[in-house]
Amino acid sequence: MDKTVCELFAGVGGFRLGLNKSANDWNFVWANQWEPSRKAQHAFECYINHFGESENHVNEDIATIDKNTIPNHNLLVGGFPCQDYSVARTQARGIEGIKGVLWWQIRDILQVKRPPFVLLENVDRLLKSPAKQRGRDFGVILACFNDLGYSVEWRVINAAEYGFPQRRRRIFIFAFRNDTNFSQKLDENNLRAWIHNQGFFQNEFPIQKHFETKHTPIEKQMEYIDLADVSDNFQLTFRNTGIMTNGKIYTEETNPTKHPQVSLGSILETNVDEQYYIDTDEEKLKKWIYLKGPKRIERTSKTGHTYTFSEGGLSFPDPIEKPGRTMLTSESSLNRSTHVVKDLVTGRLRILTPIEAERLNGFDDNWTNTGMPQKFRYFCMGNALVVGLIEKMGKTLNYIFEKETNEHYKQIESAAITSEN
Repeated sequence: MDKTVCELFAGVGGFRLGLNKSANDWNFVWANQWEPSRKAQHAFECYINHFGESENHVNEDIATIDKNTIPNHNLLVGGFPCQDYSVARTQARGIEGIKGVLWWQIRDILQVKRPPFVLLENVDRLLKSPAKQRGRDFGVILACFNDLGYSVEWRVINAAEYGFPQRRRRIFIFAFRNDTNFSQKLDENNLRAWIHNQGFFQNEFPIQKHFETKHTPIEKQMEYIDLADVSDNFQLTFRNTGIMTNGKIYTEETNPTKHPQVSLGSILETNVDEQYYIDTDEEKLKKWIYLKGPKRIERTSKTGHTYTFSEGGLSFPDPIEKPGRTMLTSESSLNRSTHVVKDLVTGRLRILTPIEAERLNGFDDNWTNTGMPQKFRYFCMGNALVVGLIEKMGKTLNYIFEKETNEHYKQIESAAITSEN
């Protein structure tokens, strides 16, 4: 099968870099990156700096693009935001999702282009949102895939548990059309075996066969009239691993096999500019210590209710013998979540450099040094994924694509044309 890729919400190119590291024959036929709230499109400029300018590298709002103009592709990838996926019935257009929610742009592309494989990334809270109807949002996504003839496997992966220097938990969603060769191995009557043996994630991200857990596996058949019905009524406690095929869901809590940890200290630079040190301003240093420390603060809600806000303390400085914490878009600013380390050479306290932020996600040094403001370099890394995870998934995709033949899809297309006539 031709290894053609469409990349959505491309950012600074983490998916593309990861797949290219797994093999050099991935052909990205179309990519889209757009920051609606920003006049300067720094992430897109970074993308084309590395991958070249092309009419198929598009810096436009995906909602305004005719999906028929996107080239055909066999793999759709993207890291899409966690939003409100509820839908409602409308008189004019039947069933409609909330305007601006980017999942519906993905769904629209799937409807028009029908790629055999899809690989998506999101924050792990997607499985539990919204709080008042746990699992509804992910249920809507699964129903969309199901209606379009796809099976879906998912796994919440903490990068640090598989040998990377950041404790970054994200859900990865791998969907495959039910007419692919890959799907023929799926036994609907033994979905647990798929997760533990034949599935997409198990080869590169092995899990323990047996371990103690208080969470029992869950099996559920989705029964719904339409997407609005799912939005109104669906609820399920999704575990960190699962599979859905033909509306049948199997989900269980899994534990990774042990991998050697890679420490935060292993990615630190040794010749760091003075601008990154925080010990030159005594008042700011006191603020750092306060923000990182434990707190119990009396507050009053809008309704007049008094309550106590509390939070535990964070290590200050961050321990460099362990993997780093999850990097956020606010990295480097004076706030609780920013990493502060003791410099390897001077022993002084400092924040991470932009290069160290890139290394935490597995990007090449100075990947984002393409003319954007330094603050935005950190922002891009807070939004990015861990490149090494995609590289590992790319190795599995390489194998899957080898087993999919172009002749197989010609037969499928021929049968579809015959049935239409």
